[in-house]
Amino acid sequence: MSTIYGKKLRLIRIAEGLTQMQMRDLTGISLGSIKGYETGREVGLSIIERIVSHTLFQKYTLWLMTGETAEKAGQVAPKGAEELIESEESNAVDGKQLRY
Repeated sequence: MSTIYGKKLRLIRIAEGLTQMQMRDLTGISLGSIKGYETGREVGLSIIERIVSHTLFQKYTLWLMTGETAEKAGQVAPKGAEELIESEESNAVDGKQLRY
């Protein structure tokens, strides 16, 4: 999976006012893994599933997976999401995302 997911997970964590340690406590994902994902390590589908299965993060499921929102359905993006997408698009070459 793309490293964009780690950036999205960081935005979600910050939007909820959580530290990395609090995120660890809520999700059961190790602190080292959370730090790694937020700094570029690729996030696997099982990690995304673990996060969105927690009730606090379910409202971000659609945005996390597709970049879309459906506010009437309770699916939103965290603050800073638009800037992240714009940044990712500016790093694209020939329609392909650069990895970092």
